[in-house]
Amino acid sequence: MSVDRTTHPRPAFSRRTRLFAAAAALPLLIGALGACGYGSEKDDTGDKTVPAAGGKKIGGLDTVKVGYFANLTHATALVGLRNGGEIQKELGGTKIQPFVFNAGPSEIEALNGGSIDIGWIGPSPSINGYVKSHGKNLKIISGSASGGVKLVVNPKKIKTLDDVKGKKIATPQLGNTQDVAFLNWIAEKGWKVDAQSGKGDVSVVRTDNKVTPDAYKSGSIDGAWVPEPTASKLVAEGGKVLLDESTLWPDKKFVITNVIVRQDFLKKHPDVVEAVLRGSVKTNAYIKANPDAAKADANSALKAETGKALPAEVIDPAWKSIQVTDDPLASTLNTEADHAVKAGLLEKPDLKGIYDLTLLNKVLKAEGKPTVSAAGLGTQ
Repeated sequence: MSVDRTTHPRPAFSRRTRLFAAAAALPLLIGALGACGYGSEKDDTGDKTVPAAGGKKIGGLDTVKVGYFANLTHATALVGLRNGGEIQKELGGTKIQPFVFNAGPSEIEALNGGSIDIGWIGPSPSINGYVKSHGKNLKIISGSASGGVKLVVNPKKIKTLDDVKGKKIATPQLGNTQDVAFLNWIAEKGWKVDAQSGKGDVSVVRTDNKVTPDAYKSGSIDGAWVPEPTASKLVAEGGKVLLDESTLWPDKKFVITNVIVRQDFLKKHPDVVEAVLRGSVKTNAYIKANPDAAKADANSALKAETGKALPAEVIDPAWKSIQVTDDPLASTLNTEADHAVKAGLLEKPDLKGIYDLTLLNKVLKAEGKPTVSAAGLGTQ
């Protein structure tokens, strides 16, 4: 995807993360001290207590820098950094330094620049990052989530899918996963849109997820193709779900979030990466076994990140539409790459080697779970 870097925001610390940075990067876990079993320490603001990493540092590494979004499609990260501290627990004394992003292209820039080591991210930016670095920058090392993306519209202006033509529809960022999916859907309708400018038979308005609900309320957009919880926030404002993206995929499954790593970090610190994956697998198991408790954990994490928890009318439908998964659903990645090619954001890529599932499958075997496939796109 040829994406203008000037459109990318710098890596965005959340409100909570900024506090950590001001306190010399105090270790992160969001609440639940009693469940963590760690000691606690106060941050410099004096009004929050955060768990302290415990045990030995893995490979002597002080910190691992982790990126993710304040979206429910990143539930593994949201919950894993809160309930029981599974990811930090597996890392022992190696602390997590969190970075929160709005969309994938900006997270890829952070990975390229070494600002993060590991990230939860969508498939389209992963493809773009891999292709632009000629296969030398990142590896996809695990799945994380499927589903949780919807086209929500103003029912007074848009009553059918054909009514989308001529309207203003938001996506999170040029070249991000939802942007590519919407551009592909437009193309399949036979409509024309310039991918870079977003102008054409439909006006594609790249809008930060945080401001999309306000843009909808003001009437500056007529709808949005967005991940949860933004989609359900729009519904709470009177919007209507016109299309659930999962209905466009076989078995209603498609990768919306996977886990990536810098290749040089993977080579230097495979034990740290394996620990993060163990925490991820255990977190996904917890979410599946305890959906209501995990939903509450995710909401608490969102409150810490954004300053406001989601009301029940938003989080309940949003949570139901997302499936956490260790499987990267690699067979859907080629399809999503084809969508980007069709949209004119990417030349036909060679994705062979984009996956390295060696450590994930090692963890899955140790947990008594079935291994997963790279669908022919794995490291040989």
